[in-house]
Amino acid sequence: MVYTRRVATASFIMALALAVLASVTGSDHLKAAPPTPEMKTKTPKKKKTDKKQDDMEMPALNFKMKDIDGKEQDLKQYHGNVILMVNTASQCGFTPQYEGLQKLYKKYGDQGFVVLAFPANNFGRQEPGTNPEIKQFCTSRFAVTFPIFGKVSVKGDDACDLYKYLTNKKVGHEYGGSIKWNFSKFLINRQGEVVERFSFKTSPEHKKVIAAIEKEMAKPIPDDSPLAEKMKQEESKKKQKDG
Repeated sequence: MVYTRRVATASFIMALALAVLASVTGSDHLKAAPPTPEMKTKTPKKKKTDKKQDDMEMPALNFKMKDIDGKEQDLKQYHGNVILMVNTASQCGFTPQYEGLQKLYKKYGDQGFVVLAFPANNFGRQEPGTNPEIKQFCTSRFAVTFPIFGKVSVKGDDACDLYKYLTNKKVGHEYGGSIKWNFSKFLINRQGEVVERFSFKTSPEHKKVIAAIEKEMAKPIPDDSPLAEKMKQEESKKKQKDG
């Protein structure tokens, strides 16, 4: 009788141990088993950013620059305008070109044309002054009203990102190549693309410069541009005033 009870107890303990072992073994098996295709989860792909698309659509305007007063400006604000980008200097033989640039801006500014000046001291150290001194010189001597940016480098390893793009021969436009002197000019169309380049020797009022500007001015203003929005607002105000 006692023997039978001992056998029964031993059998019960053995069965319990086997059950526990089976449970543990099964759990470990599940942990160690490689995931099936159904069990795998795919990491969602990151969506392409709008910035990358903008870079493709407005390549010459995808830069932020500090203006002559030290305030950061996003060049995308000029999207829709025809733009003449010029590296300038205050003590250069071509400095009087400021006068011609101002005349262009005064003539075409209300039609969506703008001159952007980028003072640089790369050539002959002909722009040695501080930003306040440059501003004072341009406004008092030539009555400049178009945007002037803070002094930058337009050549060499320390060139600003904008001019690295403008002078790069492998970025999608055909007007690359290093800047040779002060007052080199890049013409940017309403879509923010480089479409022409003029030598520092070419006056801003030269007939070929004017012809190129007017050719681009004749093209439609992009509906999604800040300029288009500005013109809509001005037209709305005019209607309200006349009405």
